[in-house]
Amino acid sequence: MSVAYVVVTILAAVGALFAAGFDIVEADKVRETMRGYGLPQWTLNPLAALKALGAFGLLIGLAIPPLALAAAVCLVLFFLGAEITILRAKWYTHLGYPLPYLVLSAASLVLFAFA
Repeated sequence: MSVAYVVVTILAAVGALFAAGFDIVEADKVRETMRGYGLPQWTLNPLAALKALGAFGLLIGLAIPPLALAAAVCLVLFFLGAEITILRAKWYTHLGYPLPYLVLSAASLVLFAFA
């Protein structure tokens, strides 16, 4: 297991946990934004939980590699879905929000292959 993989995976997990925490702490703001994307308000908590589970999967995956692979794939798909949702809503100025999380998750996935 390379140092780069461990560092990037921890950063990806921290980022996903931050994103999940932000969704909960700033729930009213996030729900308003989600409404603009055309998403139902009730999806906020399940989506935040998925981000948190992905983060924990990455961290636990440092000890159980198949879990890291699954978590990284799921987070990449999750944040790709976020980008697609924003594109469909035509809120192009919001495309940058999920991008750092997508890049970190994808980097963790790529580095997993070389770890």
